[in-house]
Amino acid sequence: MLFGWFRKNKVIEGNIVDLIQESRREPSFSNSFVPSDIYGIYLHGSDQKIGECDIRLGMNEELYYAGNIGYRIYEKWRGHGYAYEAAKMLLQTAKEEHGFTEIIMTCSPDNIASLKTLEKLGGELIETVNVPHWHWLYKRGETVKNIYHYDL
Repeated sequence: MLFGWFRKNKVIEGNIVDLIQESRREPSFSNSFVPSDIYGIYLHGSDQKIGECDIRLGMNEELYYAGNIGYRIYEKWRGHGYAYEAAKMLLQTAKEEHGFTEIIMTCSPDNIASLKTLEKLGGELIETVNVPHWHWLYKRGETVKNIYHYDL
């Protein structure tokens, strides 16, 4: 990785993208006491950041709607399968480093790119649900979610 010698953060190297841990949210009231590891998504072997992803290390009612893994690819970089690669790496990390045996991932039904990503990852659609009014997703306009389950 270009200039990687100065990075102290955890790096998960892939063949297409690399994940570099940028922060950790410790358990607190604001995150329902579930810690999260937040990663930048970079083109493999470069310092070109193309998005972000995170793994939420627990499960509760809030995460049922938000999922254990989230990702966002910057608009310029969409359509190349980078979200799939990053999520695949986080699924492996969830299993190998955090001892997860199953994961929930979610997406809005009208987000076709995420639907394709979650299906390509091999998830089983459990249900489509209305997001509760109290949830932060609802407050930002995401009122319906498809809930996918993954055995690891």
